[in-house]
Amino acid sequence: MDLATRRRRQALFLLFLLPGIALSSWVTRTPDIRDRLEASTGEMGWILFGLSLGSMAGILCSGRLTSRFGTRPVIAGGTAVLVASLAVLSTGALLSSVPLVVAGLFGFGAGVGAGDVAVNVDATDVERVTGKTTMPALHGCFSLGTVAGAGVGIAATAARFPAHWHLAAVTAFSLVLFLYAVRAIPAGTGRLEKAGRAHGRTSALLREPRLLMIGAIVLAMALAEGAANDWLPLLMVDGHGVDAASGSLVYTAFAAAMTLGRFGGTYALARFGRTLVVRAGAVSGAIGLLLVIFSDSAVLAGAAVLFWGLGASLGFPVALSAAGETGPDETARVGLVATIGYVAFLVGPPGLGFLGDHWGLRPAMLVVLAFVACAAFLASAVDTRRAWPGRPAG
Repeated sequence: MDLATRRRRQALFLLFLLPGIALSSWVTRTPDIRDRLEASTGEMGWILFGLSLGSMAGILCSGRLTSRFGTRPVIAGGTAVLVASLAVLSTGALLSSVPLVVAGLFGFGAGVGAGDVAVNVDATDVERVTGKTTMPALHGCFSLGTVAGAGVGIAATAARFPAHWHLAAVTAFSLVLFLYAVRAIPAGTGRLEKAGRAHGRTSALLREPRLLMIGAIVLAMALAEGAANDWLPLLMVDGHGVDAASGSLVYTAFAAAMTLGRFGGTYALARFGRTLVVRAGAVSGAIGLLLVIFSDSAVLAGAAVLFWGLGASLGFPVALSAAGETGPDETARVGLVATIGYVAFLVGPPGLGFLGDHWGLRPAMLVVLAFVACAAFLASAVDTRRAWPGRPAG
């Protein structure tokens, strides 16, 4: 591996790490920010809808922007918006302003939706160039970021450190990380000529059953991850009666399980293959969700979160790698599946808030359980060897 590729790979690790830190910093402070805003569970669902709208705006634009301009400007623009949105969230928390928090979440969603689709396209290209399985470890950096951010968030919550100053510090750190990493991303990756963009249009890809099945797996596992990121601290606080610091600690355990699963993914995939890894992950996630939903023991529910996190860890990155191997126009294929994943990750969880307002957060998680169970039956779609025998083995 030459020096430029090594630096590019390291930059991608940092660009995956950054949104993980940012997201968990927000998540661990949601109970405090909810109290400052004096919002109910249903009202928090509406507030989180700003994240949904922003993510849809970013996601719907990202694929086309990447095909037209390449990954570098889209990654740079999306990440810059993400960093700026953290400053807006900090200000909203300081002023107890619902409109500012919603605006910050909108920017956060737009930045993550646009930047992360492009960064996944770039990561898939790195896998192709190096011939090494990289995607699980890259997504592991996102999870590592959530662990690091959550750890700081727990300490800040326990010390009663104001949420707005916490988010302001995260903003400054994220800006430094972004400016350092983006320089190593080369120009031109993922850019297609006009004819190529037309050939890879979404309408054509949506007629491919295997790609749709891979998209369904991504949807289910991204929803499982996103539901935990948005609601797990509140689920433990409101659904199992623990305090805010303990709720954040449980979320950190979830993020740690995700990190462990993703960094161990390369070995697991080489040892057992894609299909078995994805199916076992879906079963593990379903067991964890079942216990969290139906157990009345806060201790058992907290422990079950480890199964939930470990189970959700590899579905997204493995499916993205598989999507790029299903045919030509890799950028369009990875972009489509990544879009499905980020819609589920960012748009799905706020809907759980509306259900939670009527029936409680624990029953609302039955929706997530149903999707994860379906992923177990679709797992064979990620083995692309039979459909494209000339491509790398899954």
